[in-house]
This record gives sequence, structure tokens and C-alpha cells, in this order.
Amino acid sequence: MVSVSDLKVEFAAKPLFSGVSFVINDKERIALTGRNGAGKSTMLKILAGLQQPTSGVVSIPKDTTVGYLPQVMKLTDSRSVRQEVETAFEAIHRLQSEIAGLNRQIVERTDYDSSEYRALLDRFTRESERLNMMGEGNCQAELEQTLLGLGFLRTDFDRPTSEFSGGWRMRVELAKLLLSQPDILLLDEPTNHLDIESIQWLEQFLAQRGRAVVLVSHDRAFINNVTTRTIEISCGRIYDYKVRYDEFVKLRAERREQQLRAYENQQKEIADAKEFIERFRYKPTKAVQVQSRIKALEKIVPIEIDGIDNKAMRLKFPPAQRSGDYPVICDGVAKSYGSHTVFSGVEMTIKRGEKVAFVGRNGEGKSTLVKCIMGEIPFDGTLKIGHNVQIGYYAQNQAQLLDDELTVYDTIDRVAVGDIRTKINDILGAFMFGGEESRKKVKVLSGGERSRLAMIRLLLSPVNLLILDEPTNHLDMASKDVLKEAIMAFNGTVILVSHDREFLDGLVCKVYEFTDGKVIGHIGGIYDFLRSRNIDSLADIGRMKGGPAQPVQPFKSAAGKDDYEQRKRQERERRRLQKRVDDAEKRLNNISAELKEIEGWLSTPSGAQNNEMFAAYGKLQEDLAKAEQEWEAAMMEMES
Repeated sequence: MVSVSDLKVEFAAKPLFSGVSFVINDKERIALTGRNGAGKSTMLKILAGLQQPTSGVVSIPKDTTVGYLPQVMKLTDSRSVRQEVETAFEAIHRLQSEIAGLNRQIVERTDYDSSEYRALLDRFTRESERLNMMGEGNCQAELEQTLLGLGFLRTDFDRPTSEFSGGWRMRVELAKLLLSQPDILLLDEPTNHLDIESIQWLEQFLAQRGRAVVLVSHDRAFINNVTTRTIEISCGRIYDYKVRYDEFVKLRAERREQQLRAYENQQKEIADAKEFIERFRYKPTKAVQVQSRIKALEKIVPIEIDGIDNKAMRLKFPPAQRSGDYPVICDGVAKSYGSHTVFSGVEMTIKRGEKVAFVGRNGEGKSTLVKCIMGEIPFDGTLKIGHNVQIGYYAQNQAQLLDDELTVYDTIDRVAVGDIRTKINDILGAFMFGGEESRKKVKVLSGGERSRLAMIRLLLSPVNLLILDEPTNHLDMASKDVLKEAIMAFNGTVILVSHDREFLDGLVCKVYEFTDGKVIGHIGGIYDFLRSRNIDSLADIGRMKGGPAQPVQPFKSAAGKDDYEQRKRQERERRRLQKRVDDAEKRLNNISAELKEIEGWLSTPSGAQNNEMFAAYGKLQEDLAKAEQEWEAAMMEMES
């Protein structure tokens, strides 16, 4: 379907990648991987026709349509959700108008035997068939199914998009793209603004749609569930594996290990040959052997080892001046948009030095409360910012606020003041923007690079209250770890808005849950909060709202209705069996914990003489055996 041949991209005469060739076949689902800045987003832009390579060719058949979802998008707010998404059907509406015009011509003309009339009939038939294939009669049903699948409620359809957070507005753009049904979907971090239910729906949609997909994502589970081929960009080259991401990781490690062994053997062979040549070079009796070894060395083709990108961000927030004891106090804070109440009655006191998390579904008001704290929007109630509080704010749309036409260096130079200007190059180097990288224009940066550049702004002046709204959205795993360590070492106060429980683990001491228009405080870390709510992940908060417990199924045409119903039955059965397995595992874990506790008691002198304790221990062992049988039976049924 799409052919990429000998592609090369340079920025400031420095190659990003070169000699890249591969083919995207119909129905393939490809994961494009690599570190931030490796060129993943650039590759998607080239495939989408939005950026030209330095050299090389991208061949796309004339009638092939390409849909592209970037990481950063400028959104409009002039229509309702339904009206905005309906723009995806513009191609259908244009075709309907064209067919109506053809029909009028057929009715008006009387030259039935002419070649022009026959050509008109052929065109009418062809375009009518094309319209039918595009699903003319299912537009509204598909629109509703897609919006529901992406987490919207029916009551949201006619609300203005301006009332929604940036994450929900990105879902609107994703819905438009999916409904336009392009032949090739190019998705750059599509899960950044989705909760678990919407991610699962998108996984099913992409797996069932039967067209080509190329996606970039740091969500390992998502790319494993969607893709069947992995292309890695590393050190300016690509490595193409016809397997899922997890299998690719294993094969890449095995391949490099084999290369290392072969390289070491070759180096030993070369060293031995050179030693023989030097030892016997001037002995006439060994002249033939020496010449043979010299010729053998000349024929050796050096074994190459796949490069590993070891670049890493270095981050340390400047020491903060002491603020008042209570940097943020909310008393009855409320925010509404017309008749829609985002939250009300918010009571919150954040102490100096605390690191707290704002968690909840997209649209519940986390970013809205942050904007209230920043004084960006009006609100009801009382919100006090403490004495000597200096705020450093990383907004969710921070990358969109950067000037595309400036270079990386100029972006920082324009906001740096005082002595810090003499250290700009050092700071850029710490954020992997050293040397030629600093001369790149912002418009060519990837989402991860934009996030790093926006993060530098926080370092330009000391602050004692950091507010970070989804700071990890575009960062790779290594950069997330660096940011987490820097926040842990920061001596000021921190408010974190995040869906990433692994990032929040060990980082926060208090969790504020945004749900159903309320903000509820929970003392303890993120896993203490999850245990208190009896849920497994932050994304599961959405299931407590009374919404659908399972993802809405992707829309299907009438022709596939039987298959669709069968898949629904299979999915219900799979969920039932999975719950049975999960319940059995939970019971096993509980019994094992009780046994371990009793074993501790029995190891003491008093416990060793307690007959009741021994009886309880024996009963628990019987329960454990039964639970193991139940788990094995559930697993066998699940596998079958």
C-alpha cells in the first residue's frame, strides 16, 4: 500500500535518520517505537504528507486516504460535540450532493443511446456503490457509538466543546478521525487523554477495522493488544520486526547478544591473525602463511552491533524559598459552566512541603481547579494562596503554548533573565538539547521534546509551589523516572495531576479524588487510596460513576451484525471467566496471608500451645487446597 524508500531527514545538517526503507501493507498494524526525539513523530508527519524528507521517496497510491492524529493539536470551540464530529462525514455529504446532481442530469437528458449518457449512468452507478460502501445510512449510529466508546455520555453530545477539558476535546478529534474511515491511520500517542475503558474500546476498534494502522505510544499494553509488527528507530536507523512489541523486546535483546558474541569472536580472530603476521613477518619459511593471513584480514567484513541510544535527561529543580505554612486553602470553592456544575463545596488545605495528587476521570475538574488556583478563570467560594508562594505551572497544553517558529535556544533565551542566561547551553544539554539540537525549530520537535523544552521554563526561576498537569503524557519511561526523582528531591510543595499510578507511587502523601462534582481528600499514598476504594487502577474510578462497566463495542455494518453479536457473547463469557479467575486468585492471596500470620503466631511459645490456633491453621490449609482447585478449574475453562 505505502512504500518508503531510502528516506533521510536532516536538521541543521545533522541526520535524524537515513537509509530508511520499509513497506506498509494493507491491514497491517505497526508500532513505531524509539526514545523521545528519535524521529517517530517526524516519520508520521512524512507519511501524512505534512513534512518533506531531506531525500528519499514515499509512494502512496492515488486513491489511498490517510488520517493523522498528532500529539499536539490546535482545537476549535465554536460548535457542539455532535456538530464538530459530524464534520467527519463531509466526504459523504459531498458525494451525496454529487450523486443528486448526476441524477438530475439523467432525468433531464433524452439522448439515451449516446456514449455520454452511458458514461453518465456508469458514473452514477459507480458513485452510488461507493456511497453505499461508505455507510451512508449509518452515520448517526456510528457517531453515537464512537462517542460513547470514547467515554462521552449522551447528555454530552449537544454541549459546546468549549466546556470540556483539553483531554476530552482531543477525544472529539479522535472520533472525527475514526469516523472519516481513512485507508491508513497514523496515531501519535492516542491514549494520552483516554481512560482504561476508552483505551479498551479503541483497541477493539483498531483490531477489527481491517485497515492499516501506524501508531506511536508509550502504553505498552495498548501497543501489544493492537499491533502485530514493530519498527524501532534508534541511532538514525530502523529495525523492523514482524512481531508484537513484547516479542520484539526479547528478539532485540537476543539479536544484540548474538551480535556481541560474533563481534568478540571476530575480534579474537583478527587479533590472532595480526599476532601471527607480526611474529612471522620476517621469516622466509612462513612467508606463504603470512600472506594468506594478510589476504584473509582484508576480506573480513566487520560485524556491526545494533546501536543503543543511551541519552538521558538530567533534571534538578532549584532550591525553593520558604513559603507560608499553607500555600493553598480552598473554602467552598465551586465552578460551573452554565447549568453544568464541574465541582462544588471544595474544602482543601495543602501544607508546605506536601506532595499531593489530583486524580479522577477526564472532565471531572482536575485541570479546572488548577486554573482556579492559578487565577486563570473565575470561580465561586474562597481560595487563598499563602504568604510568599511562588508558583511554577506546567499546563496540560504547555507544548501548544510554544512558538513554532523559534529555535530551542531562542525559546529559552527569550524568557531567561540575569545570570541564568550564561547557563542556557548547560541547561539545554542536561535536557538532551545540546549542540546542534539547540538550533532546531520548535515546529519540528516531537511531543516528548516539546514537553522537555516546556519543563525547562520551570527551572529558570526558583519556585516553592510546583503545579504539574499531566507532565508525563509525552515522556518515555526513562524521562519519567528522571522527573520523578527530581520531584522527590524538590524541597517545596507539589500538586500533581496524573493518571499514572506508577509515577505517583512513593511520590505523594495525599490524594484528592475528583468524582461526581465533589473533591474528596484521602491521606496516604496512591496505593493506599486504591486499596481504600477497592480498585486496581486510577482508570477504574470511572466505573464508580454508574456508567457502562465495560467498553462500548465499536460500530459495525449491518452485514457484520451476526459476527458482532457473536463477539459480544464471547466477550461477555470471557469477562465472566476472567472475574472467576480473579476472585479465585484473590481468595488464594487472602488465605495465604492468613496462613502466614498464623504461622508467625505458632512459632511463638504461647502460640505453640494454642490448640484452637492449630485447628484454625488446619482449616485454612483445607480452604487453600479448595481455592487452588477452584483457581485451576477456572484457568482451564478460561484457556479452553
